[in-house]
Amino acid sequence: MIYVIGLLAQLFFGARTVLQWILSERAKKVLSPSIYWILSILGAYLFFIYGWLREDFAIIFGQIISYYIYIWNLKIKGVWQKVFTPVRVLLIVTPIVAIILAAENAEQFISTFLRNDNIPLWLVIFGSIGQVLFTFRFIYQIIYSARRKESILPLGFWVISLTGSSLIIAYAILRMDPVLILGQSAGFIAYIRNIAIYHKHGRS
Repeated sequence: MIYVIGLLAQLFFGARTVLQWILSERAKKVLSPSIYWILSILGAYLFFIYGWLREDFAIIFGQIISYYIYIWNLKIKGVWQKVFTPVRVLLIVTPIVAIILAAENAEQFISTFLRNDNIPLWLVIFGSIGQVLFTFRFIYQIIYSARRKESILPLGFWVISLTGSSLIIAYAILRMDPVLILGQSAGFIAYIRNIAIYHKHGRS
């Protein structure tokens, strides 16, 4: 069941990448479609749950950083405001509640996620570095987009995606996590193709 949740999350992540790629190929420029951010929210929500159930700090940490950036992109596109209010509240509150619960049981959280016998601390750190780098693409994206007051997926986003994904795949192999391996490997081609589109058609 845990793997099913993780695979479903990766299905959403994979679908966002494929749809963005197809739409960009048709437009002959790199696009930032609303469906990309909608699927990102759904994928991140499930992947956060997956990381929690797998007692994997690197996964949880990575999802929390990018989660609210997805919401910002939907806001600037005018989509977030159209979402059913209880759903918006649920999406906003869930990570916050998880953080509060972790803070209230800090000792247990540290013992479970950072002193887990199944995941050596050095591997947790390595995986977290990969997740931070991979997630940094969204921090870069929101800064780039905020300056232009529109949602854009710039060239740097795809370069960082490729680099961060490489580290996460290495972590996933060491962790023997089929969900991470499958999910990250699937995005590789799309990252490379978006970089190629930028080089072929320019910054437009």
